[in-house]
Amino acid sequence: MLKDLVAKNRSYRRFFEDEKISSDQIKEWIDLARLGASGRNAQTIKYKIVLSDKMRDNVFQQLAWAGYLQDWAGPEKGERPTAYVVMINDEGLGKNYFSDDGIAVQNLLLGAVESGYGGCIIHAFKKKELSELLKIEEGFSIIQVVALGKPKEKVVIEEMKDGDIKYWRDEKGVHHVPKRSIDEIILEEL
Repeated sequence: MLKDLVAKNRSYRRFFEDEKISSDQIKEWIDLARLGASGRNAQTIKYKIVLSDKMRDNVFQQLAWAGYLQDWAGPEKGERPTAYVVMINDEGLGKNYFSDDGIAVQNLLLGAVESGYGGCIIHAFKKKELSELLKIEEGFSIIQVVALGKPKEKVVIEEMKDGDIKYWRDEKGVHHVPKRSIDEIILEEL
């Protein structure tokens, strides 16, 4: 069951934009992030939830989408995320958040997938502009943006060929994600 959720938890970049997500639902997923492990138990990560149409449009303009898909500028109107969760480090609690962001976002996205939604972790954004837009105060810094919605695309995992790590889309719009084999990633059994 967990393996199925993990396999289904892909980077979805196209959504049914008219399928809204409630604030309460997102708070449940953030609660899963909150319950995860935290380096030194410092719990420095905070969140901003973006739901309004205007703010979502403004946030969208600050993001870059799918670097390997050179001919694609991101989802078009009607396929854009219905919500964003912006992960922010509270530097007053600690400048080093260790691996907390990865643990937190994985928990959040597994909750989304379990609920029939999906998302994409975005590190490519205009930091200054997004910080100003979201009124990020001094002493806080944006770590990443999580785009959320009801997936409108099919994403499949396949075995990597010839060391090519680049994801791609076929003529039907199916998104293919190559993964290294288990034998390749295990270096040694002692």
